[in-house]
Amino acid sequence: MHVAVLGGGSWGTALAALASQQADTLLWARNAILAEHIAQHHQNPRYLPDISLPSALRATANFHAAVEHACQSPNGQGLIILGVPVAGLGVTCSQLADALAKVPTNRLPAIVWTCKGFQPDSGQLPHAIAQAAFGNQSRIGLGVVSGPSFADEVARGLPVALTVASKDPEVCLRVTTALHGSNARIYSSTDIIGVEVGGALKNIIAIACGISDGLGLGANARAALITRGLAEIQRLGMALGGQADTFFGLTGLGDLVLSATGQSRNRQVGLGLGQGQSLDSILASGITAEGVRCAQAALALGQQHNVSMPITQAVCQVLFHNTPAATAVASLLARDARPEA
Repeated sequence: MHVAVLGGGSWGTALAALASQQADTLLWARNAILAEHIAQHHQNPRYLPDISLPSALRATANFHAAVEHACQSPNGQGLIILGVPVAGLGVTCSQLADALAKVPTNRLPAIVWTCKGFQPDSGQLPHAIAQAAFGNQSRIGLGVVSGPSFADEVARGLPVALTVASKDPEVCLRVTTALHGSNARIYSSTDIIGVEVGGALKNIIAIACGISDGLGLGANARAALITRGLAEIQRLGMALGGQADTFFGLTGLGDLVLSATGQSRNRQVGLGLGQGQSLDSILASGITAEGVRCAQAALALGQQHNVSMPITQAVCQVLFHNTPAATAVASLLARDARPEA
C-alpha cells in the first residue's frame, strides 16, 4: 500500500511515522531543507526534535511526486493524509483536485484530513471545505481522521486510538490498513460532522479549563467544565447533523479529556489568560491554538441554530472583549439553576 502524507508539521510527521511501519509512506514537506533533513537523518528538528523517525519513512518537497506516489499503489489502494491546518485545507485540496483530475478512477487514492476547527470567516467545517474544492469529483473517497492524540507520543510509538469517519467504507478500510497496528487502534464511523464538531469544540473547552486552572479554581471546577462542555459540544453537533453517540466516543469525550487536562496548546493559552497574561503576549510566545481561531465561528453557529453555548461565550468574552478571566467565570456561576439534561 502507498501512503502520501501532505504536511511536514508535528502531526503530519507523526502520522507518516506511524504509517511507515506497515505501508510504503512518503511525507511531503513544503520546506525543502526540512524534507531533506527528514529523509537523510530521520528526524524533524523543527516540529519533533529529539525523536527518531522510522528509517523506512521517506520525505520530499515535491508535491506532485508525493501525489503520484499515492496513485501508484498496487491494486489502486492508495491513501493521501492531509496534515495541514484548517486555514490551508482549501488550497491544498484545490491543488489535489487539479493533480488528480486526469488520474484513472481505479488509481485514485482515498483522501482524509486531520485538521480540527472551523474556517473562521465562513464557519465551515473541514468536510465542507474539502467538498467545495473537489466539486463534482464524487469518484474520490473522502474522510476525516481524529481522536485524542499528542503528536510527540504517536511519533515515539506510544499507544493511541483514533477514529476514521467517512460515508465510503473503502476510505475507512484504507486508513485502517495503513494505520491500525500494534501501537494504534483505528475505529470507523460514518458520522463525519459529529467527529469534526467534537474535534473543533474541544479546543474551546480546553481553553476554558486552562483559564479555570490558571485561576486556581481546583479539580471540581475543571470536572464541571469538562462535563458541561461536553453537553455544549453535543448540542451544537446534533444541531449541525451529528449523531448523539459520537460525542461520547474518542473524538468527543476522549479528545476533550486529553486537551482539557494535558499539556495541549489550547489549555496552555487558557492557563496564561487565567494567570493574567494578555492573549497577544501568549500568542507572541509561539503558541498556536485552534480554539482561539474558531471560538467566534463556533459561537456564531450556536446563535444561528439557537443553541445555548455559555462556556464558548465566556471564552470569547475573555479572548476578544478584554473581559477579565475571573469576571467571565463569575458570569457562568451566576446563571440560573436548571435541570441537568
